[in-house]
Amino acid sequence: MEVTKKKVLVFGSGISGIGAVKLLETQGAEVVLYDGNEKLLEADLREKLGEGSRAEIVIGAFPEELYDTPDIAILSPGVPTDLPVVNRMREQGILITGEVELAYEAAKGDVLAITGTNGKTTTTALLGEIMGSYKKTFVVGNIGNPYTAEALEMDEDSVTVAEMSSFQLETIIDFRPKVSAILNFTPDHLNRHHTMEAYVNAKKNIAKNQTEDDYCILNYEDALTREFGENIRAQVLYFSSRRKLEKGIYLEDGNIIYRNGETIRICRTDELNLLGTHNYENVMAAVGMALAYGVPKETVRKGVLEFKGVEHRIEYVTEKNGVVYYNDSKGTNPDAAIKGIQAMNRPTVLIGGGYDKDSVYTDWINSFDGKVKRLILVGDTREKIARDALACGFEDYQFAETFEEAVLAAAAFAEAGDAVLLSPACASWGMFPNYEVRGEKFKEIVNSL
Repeated sequence: MEVTKKKVLVFGSGISGIGAVKLLETQGAEVVLYDGNEKLLEADLREKLGEGSRAEIVIGAFPEELYDTPDIAILSPGVPTDLPVVNRMREQGILITGEVELAYEAAKGDVLAITGTNGKTTTTALLGEIMGSYKKTFVVGNIGNPYTAEALEMDEDSVTVAEMSSFQLETIIDFRPKVSAILNFTPDHLNRHHTMEAYVNAKKNIAKNQTEDDYCILNYEDALTREFGENIRAQVLYFSSRRKLEKGIYLEDGNIIYRNGETIRICRTDELNLLGTHNYENVMAAVGMALAYGVPKETVRKGVLEFKGVEHRIEYVTEKNGVVYYNDSKGTNPDAAIKGIQAMNRPTVLIGGGYDKDSVYTDWINSFDGKVKRLILVGDTREKIARDALACGFEDYQFAETFEEAVLAAAAFAEAGDAVLLSPACASWGMFPNYEVRGEKFKEIVNSL
């Protein structure tokens, strides 16, 4: 994809869009930055682009003349690919792609890429730490560091560890990781993808350009990923938390084992700084990716044992009056929040609710399994969750008007020996700009108790 002297439209002015504009201008493209949010100010976007940017900025309704401008349109991950304006550009023969493809074609070195509904960030962060002890490493993507911001710093000897969302993978063309991983598939973002099939297919794109020289690490215990492994060109290594594998990474008697020609014990689970079987699966995926790439086993083992976990993912906050507080703000869908419940080893007061992504909460409620002694509900979904709770026979819930009220109510209800867990099963939008801000607010309130 040649961009020099091409007219390129960047659609969306978030961190991915700003990163794309900067990279494109470095490569000599003529750039228009467009965002439909009328509340944005051009001066603010100019400040983000920095001195020297010559990009044209268009805000608000999409002008008719803009359809005739671009050779290429770069969609930010938050821009749906089926918007009427995008469909019209596609029909006019304008190349539609995304920030990931732009960065990949500008960058050098090998790519290790991770996707899946849950566990991406933890697996990416862990793999990034392992690889960083082995060679020059860049950790990019959905983890919060735009791929485009780092692309030109990469060289033939560097490695890129990339967390890839379904939104980012929708628009790839030639993106090809040396090692990929799909951790799991559970319903999420159906308000964007409309069907589970479309969501799954977007994530499967991570391996579409891989060849027999590449590896794909897959979850044997997920029926969709297991089946996917039977139909791709890349060499497949499965991981399993339930059974011993003849080839792959598995959990046996509290040990994480790697078997691929030789059998290697990586570590015991009680040596890890992470809680829960889902985290053991994340470790297995990262181990499989690193060893498949050729990282020495001792480097892998050292990285695994030193890893402290990811902020906002079952993050220990503090203990007050015998009550332990955990921040799992990254539990933004029911399946992720189930993992938070499963990791708890004491009676739990749970804070849930937020933005509605068209999720169903019955599986989450049923996962409480006697652990949750009170559910504090807040946000747009609180009544929907309450209805699902009653349908499941769970009646120990209460509503809160504000997030702070919810945290204070949970603290007041909890007794010594309990845990208070923020694991909302919902996105933060409408109350907070993102899950990170929600998690920080939770920690601030808890620490001030």
